[in-house]
Amino acid sequence: MFRQRSQPLVSAPAETAILSRLLAEGPLSRVELARRTGLSSTAVTKAARPLIDDGYLYELPPERTAPGAGRPVYPLAVDRDREYFLGVKISADQLFGAVCDLRAGIRDTAVRPVEVRTPEAVTALLADLVDELLDSEPAFRARTRHLGVAVNGDVDRDGGRLRHSGLLGWRDVPLAELLEAATGLSVTVENDVRALTVAEHWFGEGIGTGWFALVTIGSGIGSALVVNGRLLRGAYGVAGEVGHLCVDPAGPRCRCGATGCVEAIGSIDVILDTVRRATGDPRLGFPEVVAMARAGRPEAREAFARAGKAIGTGIAALVNLVGPERVVVSGEGVDAYDLFSRHIQDAYAAHAFGAASRCPLSLRPLPWQEWARGGAAVAIQALFPQPRAGG
Repeated sequence: MFRQRSQPLVSAPAETAILSRLLAEGPLSRVELARRTGLSSTAVTKAARPLIDDGYLYELPPERTAPGAGRPVYPLAVDRDREYFLGVKISADQLFGAVCDLRAGIRDTAVRPVEVRTPEAVTALLADLVDELLDSEPAFRARTRHLGVAVNGDVDRDGGRLRHSGLLGWRDVPLAELLEAATGLSVTVENDVRALTVAEHWFGEGIGTGWFALVTIGSGIGSALVVNGRLLRGAYGVAGEVGHLCVDPAGPRCRCGATGCVEAIGSIDVILDTVRRATGDPRLGFPEVVAMARAGRPEAREAFARAGKAIGTGIAALVNLVGPERVVVSGEGVDAYDLFSRHIQDAYAAHAFGAASRCPLSLRPLPWQEWARGGAAVAIQALFPQPRAGG
C-alpha cells in the first residue's frame, strides 16, 4: 500500500539548528549551543525541550565545575538509537544496503547481486534487501521510518524521480513511489555523489565547514558542492558537475556529447580504453593497467598522467568558482591514487587562483558501504525541512 511521506521532525529554525549541530558534533552544553548557533540561551532551552520530550535528545550527567564556579552544566546529546535509517546504493550489478543510527553509524549491512536491471526487478530485490536488514535486529523494524536511496544519474529529489541514468539504462522512473509502495517506508531518492557528500558534510570530513566539495573518480567523474551550509542542487537539479567542465576543447568526445570534458579524459573507463588501444590488447582489466603503470610501462603511466592533469585542472576551476574550505577526493579510482596524485596536485596548484589554492585536497578511500551510508544520511536529512530546487 502506498504510504504518504512523513513530515519533517523539526520545522522551527531553532530546533533545526540545535538538532543538526548535535548530530554532527556530539554532546554540547546549552551555552556552547547558543554560541555556535547564534541563539540565546533561552531560545536553546525552549527549542531543546520538545526534542528531549520526544526522546531525540537527553541530558548527560553534569560536568564537574570548580568550587564557586556556578551551576553545574548538563550537556545535551543525541540518542543514537531513538530512530534508525536505511540507506541503499543502487549500482549496475549490486545493491548495497545499510542500517544506520541517528548519527549515521552503520549498524548492519547487506549486499544483493542485480541480475535483472529493470526498475520493477530492482524494486522487488531492494524490498527483499530492506526486509533482511529490518529483521536483523528487533528494534530496527519498530524504529525505522525512512529509506534513502543513492543512485547514479539525474535525480529529481523533490519529485522522487530518476530522470535519467545512463549506467542503469533508466529514464523517467518514479523511484520513490515504487519503493514506498514496496517497502511501506518514506523514501528519499538522491544522486549517489550528492548522497555521499551529505554523509561527509554532516558526519565526516566536512563537519564544521560551510563550504565543502567532494569529487569522485570512477567510471565517471562526479562531484557535489555544499555552499553556505547547504547542498547545492541548482535551479534545474544540476550543479557543480566538475566532470563536465571542458579542460581541452580539442579533446575527445565525452559520453555527454561535448568534447574535452574532465570525464572524457580522467575517468577510469577512459584510462582503460586508452591503454587497451595503445597495447592492442582489448582484454586488459583496470587492475592490470594499474600494475602496468606501477611497473613503469609508458603507455599506462601517460594515461594516468593525462587523467590526473585533467582532474586537477577541473578541481581548480571548481575551487576558483566556489571557494570551498576543503575538497575530498574519493571513489573507486582512488585505489590507484598514487598514479594520479602528483599530476592532480601539480595541475591544481598551477590553476588555483590566489588564496583559493589554500583549500586542501583530502584523499578519502570509501568502501561501497559508505555509499549506502550516504543514502541513510539523506534519510536522516529528511527529518529537516528541505529547500526546493535551486537551493
